[in-house]
Amino acid sequence: MRFIAALVVAALVTLGLFFLMQSFITSGDGAMSEPPKGSVLDFVRVKPEEVVQEKERKPARPPEPQEPPPDLPQPQMTSSDAEPNAGGYDFSAQVQADTALGGGLNLDASDGEYLPIVKVQAAYPRRALQRGIEGYVVVEFTVTKQGTVRNPRVVEAQPEQIFDQAAMDAVLKFKYKPRVVNGEAVEVEGVQNRITFEIDG
Repeated sequence: MRFIAALVVAALVTLGLFFLMQSFITSGDGAMSEPPKGSVLDFVRVKPEEVVQEKERKPARPPEPQEPPPDLPQPQMTSSDAEPNAGGYDFSAQVQADTALGGGLNLDASDGEYLPIVKVQAAYPRRALQRGIEGYVVVEFTVTKQGTVRNPRVVEAQPEQIFDQAAMDAVLKFKYKPRVVNGEAVEVEGVQNRITFEIDG
């Protein structure tokens, strides 16, 4: 009897639940089928058209100089590979004018005397520069037909043996326009040159 009673109760509960679910489904269909109330507005922002203006830029014309630049003086001597300054001194070796002891001064108008083209500045000896020694050297040599210097020798020096080698090294780099006699180049002997070594402090 208990088993039959339990089956009857279970059947009644199941039917009750079935009807309850059916009522929920029926009421839900009407809610889903109704259209939504109200309206939705979409805002779209449109960017204004940009206008790009192109401007041509011309470079400014430079001002015209009022006066022409001055002419640069032409160098008359070439610099040698002199030693760097030592002890904070500025030094210079000055080459003075040539003097010829040989003859041949009476030349025709068509002939030409020898002329210096390149005179190299003598290098100041480092030891003399450090000790502050100054002096001069008179070098005698021969100007060849090609305008080079041959057989240099020291004829006077003050002080002796200090600047002799530097002076002769510089003289050997001298270049001349050779002397022309009767249309032919000739050697000139006994040409002397005084080279002075001074320290400018």
